Amino acid sequence: MQPIPIRTTVIGSYPFPGWLEFASQNLDKFGAADIEEMIEDAVIAAIYDQVAAGLDVITDGEQTRLDFNLSFYGYIKGIRANETTTRKFGPPAHDQRGKHDIIDELIAPNGLSTVKEFLRLKNLAPQGPVLKTSVPGPYTLSGRLLPNEKYKDRYAITEALLPIIRKELEDLVAAGCTEITVDEPSMSCYAYREDTKRFVNIFNRTVQPIVGKCRLSTHMCFGNFKGRPVGYRSIKPMLPDFLDLTVDEIHIEMANREFSEIELLLPFAEKMDVAVGIIDVKNYYIESIKDVAERIERCLKYVPAEKLSVAPDCGLSQTARWAARQKLVNMVKGAKMVRESL
Repeated sequence: MQPIPIRTTVIGSYPFPGWLEFASQNLDKFGAADIEEMIEDAVIAAIYDQVAAGLDVITDGEQTRLDFNLSFYGYIKGIRANETTTRKFGPPAHDQRGKHDIIDELIAPNGLSTVKEFLRLKNLAPQGPVLKTSVPGPYTLSGRLLPNEKYKDRYAITEALLPIIRKELEDLVAAGCTEITVDEPSMSCYAYREDTKRFVNIFNRTVQPIVGKCRLSTHMCFGNFKGRPVGYRSIKPMLPDFLDLTVDEIHIEMANREFSEIELLLPFAEKMDVAVGIIDVKNYYIESIKDVAERIERCLKYVPAEKLSVAPDCGLSQTARWAARQKLVNMVKGAKMVRESL
């Protein structure tokens, strides 16, 4: 059970400062030392905004990641970028994200760099907030890799990635990380059409070595590339099988679905802690403190305060920084208001 009632947390990503986006498109103009300083400055900015908001749990904002998961492919050998199948023009959607061909065995001899990210966060963050690291799960990470003769479908690719992710999780725990989220939004997106028991088996085998060694959570959402969902946005297909996920906490997107199926939080709360997405990252309406408090009160009908965390629906990387900052400030104030009234 979590240490405090109605804990305030985030999923992982945070908006890049504008200068970082510009610099990342002009890296040839920077030296290695300049780039390292730039990364550190961006993480400091993300930490500052989260700490200033008063969050109980913070991350490094994933400031070193080009994308939620695409940047991880840079650490995996055996793949080659393939942009020929990517749609270049028209309204933004998930088919405009990069794809990769598999040209050899999938291995990551030097890991995926999340340990380096965590140690940087630990070095820069002030005392107080819990430090969390998010890692994409193997099924989600397999989504932008194209099958070949060796890896004939997405599940075969997933199985090849599974030991890589598992080793990364073990290394994070060994480095002192006490809170880890394994992001598997592809599982919630496609629960309506895939074998959910198979999903649970994949997830539980991935996290097995770190169970009981950290606070382990998973993030389930329905997609957020350029603020656009991609999956069938219903919790029902996830039940009952996702109740068997081996986690301390599950994060479920709620705000942008207008709290549809809120009653389905109850069976999850009977098995694990629940982090509810009460801030809509796809909407530039800034939720007021009163909005947040009212949403939390609705959640408390199904999740006890001691098992409830509140968070944005998804990572904040697709939301402008000015909005993300104010949304977090109000989320924390609303949570404290309700917490003090208990």
